[in-house]
Amino acid sequence: MHVSSDAEKICILALMHTPGIGAVTIRQLISYCGSASQVFESDYRKLIKIPGIGDKIVKAILNKSTLEYAEKEVVQCQKTATQLLFFTDPDYPARLRPLYDAPIALYAKGNTNFNWPRTVGIVGTRKISEYGKAVTEQIIRDLVPYQPLVVSGLAYGVDITAHRHCIRNNLATLGVMASGADVIYPAVHQRTAADMQANGGIVTENALGTKPDFMRFPARNRIIAGLSDVTIVVESGRTGGSLITVEFAQNYHREVFAVPGMINEPQSEGCNYLIRDNKAAIFTSVTDMAEALGWTAGMPESVPAEAQPVSFEGFTQDEGQVLALLKQHGPTQIDELAWQTGIHLNRLASLLLNLEFQGMVRSMPGKKYGLI
Repeated sequence: MHVSSDAEKICILALMHTPGIGAVTIRQLISYCGSASQVFESDYRKLIKIPGIGDKIVKAILNKSTLEYAEKEVVQCQKTATQLLFFTDPDYPARLRPLYDAPIALYAKGNTNFNWPRTVGIVGTRKISEYGKAVTEQIIRDLVPYQPLVVSGLAYGVDITAHRHCIRNNLATLGVMASGADVIYPAVHQRTAADMQANGGIVTENALGTKPDFMRFPARNRIIAGLSDVTIVVESGRTGGSLITVEFAQNYHREVFAVPGMINEPQSEGCNYLIRDNKAAIFTSVTDMAEALGWTAGMPESVPAEAQPVSFEGFTQDEGQVLALLKQHGPTQIDELAWQTGIHLNRLASLLLNLEFQGMVRSMPGKKYGLI
């Protein structure tokens, strides 16, 4: 389903703000009813039959008290040039959509293509050292030939260093926030956040006006990990947000690299620990990382569709569907292929293996597949 009408957006937002309802329940409701609008049009007898929906939730939905709040939210987004992206929208980040804990909606400001061919998360300590600054600057400079979208958290230290050097190098960069899109935190980064919007932007799952409460930061970190094909930890202590981001990246089967540091420096303890325990590959250079990821400097990830001499003759309908998607979109995660084709994940894995044997596709880091 494609969300196009303001009425549907209002209904999804209303569900998001209905007490006792989370992302999984919202998907369940929309799946059974057909749309968010139809959820609010359903009666008690229909809603109570939906698995996992109890009496308390049904009564909260039928109360419809959140619809007025949602209407005001949509109007406010329009006034503040804040884009609303729902998980059913085609422009919603394809890397997030298949994840079990993907946000139902995102609030974004700027000029961002969330489905950029390559994405790199750069995270680290707020107490960045001179070594950390130098490494972050070098990483950004060396990423330029590959033209990725650089994702970080707009925080002090590694985050803001990465964002600012992306701006200087004309590299697209996205800041994921733990607050509303209209509440820049920390406030001293407002200028950088504004500059990022010319070639990138800011994004959050939180409603306008939301303050950056402590518990929102781990949730923010999962979005950084989910948006990134690879996460680089520049500097980190043994605890903190960077290691939480790594945990999410590993759960999502994404690549993680850590920059090694001096053994007696507290800012390097986390990175050295990740490398020691094989939770991250050692970062030695962007070139080495790009080789591990299957990137080619200065070249797009996929040849334009019209230039690919791919014939689907002799393949089954499902095989042809997968090949057509890979031809159109380039390297794609298996979860996204399952979402787009409707093929069960187990069958799809077998099908892709067969296509590998036939020399049609190749497996890539991050559970991606691409045409040969």
